Amino acid sequence: MPKPKKSGSLRAGAGPTTLYQLVKDHIRQKIHAGKWKAGDRIPSEHELVAELGVSRMTVHRALREMAEQGALVRYAGIGSFVAEDRPQSGLLKVTNIANEIRARGHEYSCDVIRVARESATLEVASALALETGESVYHAVCVHRENGVPIQIEDRYVNPKAAPDFINQDFKLIQPSEYLLKAIPLNEVEHVVDAVPATTDEAEMLEIRASQPCLVLTRRTWTNQTVVTFVRCVHPGSRYRLGTRFRVSGQQVFG
Repeated sequence: MPKPKKSGSLRAGAGPTTLYQLVKDHIRQKIHAGKWKAGDRIPSEHELVAELGVSRMTVHRALREMAEQGALVRYAGIGSFVAEDRPQSGLLKVTNIANEIRARGHEYSCDVIRVARESATLEVASALALETGESVYHAVCVHRENGVPIQIEDRYVNPKAAPDFINQDFKLIQPSEYLLKAIPLNEVEHVVDAVPATTDEAEMLEIRASQPCLVLTRRTWTNQTVVTFVRCVHPGSRYRLGTRFRVSGQQVFG
């Protein structure tokens, strides 16, 4: 004689390959309905297994994937919590990340990893329209929101366009902020890629190696001279890129 289905079971009409997706849908419905708010601890794996009538493996996969997608935050031995909304950065504008974070009412901080004069590699020289081996400035920073790293800024600067860049104290003024104030920009190029974090990037961002990241690669020009070539690496689970703009004949950079 078949056992009666548990209350709230997801099994009716669901194949084994769809159960974990149904668990995710169940959790999202609770969040969207406001029953579980940002920061709330959701039921444990054991509690969800008992409530939904699915296997522990199914629940574990659903929670793991939702954490990787940024909907949940999981702490070993503590539980799973509804994540805060991911901040969104303008895709078609040159923005100051410190101002973005402070505008959200959050605390901004910056780890300055490197500021140095280097010889341009083939890739960097090509990006800055210089000869291989020419002198360039190289700055690497990790930007944090409420203490959590949300962006690696790996920036190369053309000394011909910004000769005083290397003399700045980037604990007081961020590289992008300095360049926006010091140099009028009249052209910007943006390329966005989704790539796994390298070992070094994962260490700086305090995430696991190979976790998906959004990489915004930007070049800027002033009077047909390339000013900077920068890669901004964001953990995909903590950040997103987007924009809304009016269609017109003139692009505006902020």
